[in-house]
Amino acid sequence: MRIEVIPVTGLPEIVEGDDLAELISSHTELRDGDVVVVAQKIVSKSEGRIVEIDPEHPREERAKAVVQETARVVARRGDIVISQTHHGFVCANAGVDASNVPPDRLALLPMDPDGSAERLRAALARNIGVVISDTFGRAWRIGQTNVALGVAGIQAVRDHRGEKDSFGMELEATIIAIADEIAGAAELVMGKSDGIPVAIVRGLEGISGEDSARALIRPPEEDLFAVAGVDVVELRRSVRAFDERPVPDEVVARAAEAAATAPAPHGSRGARPWRFVWLKTSRARPPFLAALREMWRSDLRTDGMSDETISR
Repeated sequence: MRIEVIPVTGLPEIVEGDDLAELISSHTELRDGDVVVVAQKIVSKSEGRIVEIDPEHPREERAKAVVQETARVVARRGDIVISQTHHGFVCANAGVDASNVPPDRLALLPMDPDGSAERLRAALARNIGVVISDTFGRAWRIGQTNVALGVAGIQAVRDHRGEKDSFGMELEATIIAIADEIAGAAELVMGKSDGIPVAIVRGLEGISGEDSARALIRPPEEDLFAVAGVDVVELRRSVRAFDERPVPDEVVARAAEAAATAPAPHGSRGARPWRFVWLKTSRARPPFLAALREMWRSDLRTDGMSDETISR
């Protein structure tokens, strides 16, 4: 199999109402089996998903747009918010983007990227696939890569579970994100600064299908990293804000005094079943935490829990 990735050059600046199918058709010759990869930004522009902001207060305006586009905050660090959009995508700042738009504008993700891909495929009137792509960062790895936000006419994923590898072992977890791989290949000739928002991936075989990009979204019950640890604490309503400054000793002392006046836990029979230990040196913390862990395990064993359950 020989694969070609072909940039579509010469496209004009896209504005609301532009016919992307007509523009693409007039700037390239499509063949049956091609996959047309279209940058999300020009889809958003053509569909009017560009919002005007006050250029005097860009950070505040962007923050408001991020809140509106966010269904759930996953993590936060400084001005960067990792959020889940209303589509289900997890990305930086809910996909709100200020690149490749005027200084007084922000680009939002398309309302329905799968619908956008399907409409574009129908308008191009060929036996082709369409991928709406955007650039996402990746947990645990440096750099960004193109991923599929919308899919039409191709498989989004290929499930190899249950098949045998070359040694006869059954595959248990191999699901290939075909649409993301196609989007990543197209990015090699598109590029954020090259002004090429469309590419054709030609020569792929056996990928036709009726998937949507939703097939690429991991279900919440399978997500091991749904919320970052620090954000679990910040989501408590009693917490107002956090910063990196050390807490003054007198504040810690006042907090301990206030906690000491709280009602004793159930079963304490009037006695105080706890005490405050203030570990001021790093050398003291590991043995203390180890002892605390063993006491906790012992307490759970007393409640009838098995070591296996406690370890989980």
